[in-house]
Amino acid sequence: MSAHAWFILASYAIATLAIGGAALAIVLDYRALKRALDKLPASPDEEARK
Repeated sequence: MSAHAWFILASYAIATLAIGGAALAIVLDYRALKRALDKLPASPDEEARK
């Protein structure tokens, strides 16, 4: 493989890691926010609908 091909492969690897890391951060943040929202009491509107 030429030096240019290694550069392309390294670029794709770094981009994949960056995008994967961002996606993982979004999923973890979503889970944390969902847990925090589940701890909050229900709003009066939701209680009236039951």
